[in-house]
Amino acid sequence: MHPHSHDHDHYQHGHAAGAGRAFAIGIALNAIFVLAEWICGVTANSLSLIADATHNFSDVLALVLAWGAMALARRPPSTRFTYGLRGTTILAALGNAMLLLVATGGIAWEGILRFKSTAAVNETIMIWVAALGVVINAGTALLFMGGSKTDLNVRGAYLHMAADAGVSLGVAVAGVGMLFTGWTWLDPATSLLIVTVIFVGTWGLLRDSVRLALHAAPESVDPLDVRRYLTGLPGVTEVHDLHIWGMSTSETALTVHLMMPGGHPGDDFLAAVIRQIEAEFHIGHATIQIETGTSSNLCALAPDHVV
Repeated sequence: MHPHSHDHDHYQHGHAAGAGRAFAIGIALNAIFVLAEWICGVTANSLSLIADATHNFSDVLALVLAWGAMALARRPPSTRFTYGLRGTTILAALGNAMLLLVATGGIAWEGILRFKSTAAVNETIMIWVAALGVVINAGTALLFMGGSKTDLNVRGAYLHMAADAGVSLGVAVAGVGMLFTGWTWLDPATSLLIVTVIFVGTWGLLRDSVRLALHAAPESVDPLDVRRYLTGLPGVTEVHDLHIWGMSTSETALTVHLMMPGGHPGDDFLAAVIRQIEAEFHIGHATIQIETGTSSNLCALAPDHVV
């Protein structure tokens, strides 16, 4: 049994619409900035700006990927894809994490090579373009900040933009340092420091997206708490075949068998339990099977090790 609440559906549509606007604005702003930054990087002979523009371009592609996944997630279920395409948001989050790691590896490599580069750089152009990048990327990150706590896909976009703002800030600081001291090694040193910070943040995104891809229970849900709640329901003597997994980066599903020897409690009882599961554990898709134990055939899925 699985009644959907109108409030839950309204929240999902509102969340998707807000995130969709954020993706559209973020993609447009950053695509324009990438082109401008690359042109200025060539003009200023700044490998730092060119590398940053390349990194920003990979993030524009990541935003397009995440936005496309959110659009696919809204498609209705079909006879083949009975959950719809909600799982594409998990794949997009995983892809974004991998793109971030690849991008940071590229920046680290460029930073190491840049220690050997002594070519003259137009620090003034470098500073102003990087400062503009801080404003654009930080502003875009703020668009995703609200949804980053509840949606792993939006969190990936937020981390991308926050990382870009950090990289641009590092480029600007390095430009100021080079302008006043002439120390060209500040540029690659700052890049390597930023890469380290980005890697630490990306590792958590990669870990969580891999777990969701493997149907693990989301970090926001404690399966033991759910089991304790179900075990404590009146008339329930046993809970088995409990499964909790992420249908998408923002939706959680649950299936469970409840042993109730006193007989089937009725639809009102099940509806109340499902509403409580959604309210307390934020699990919006719960399916509960009642077993009374009157049959001679015991449930083959009762042992915890059986799937």
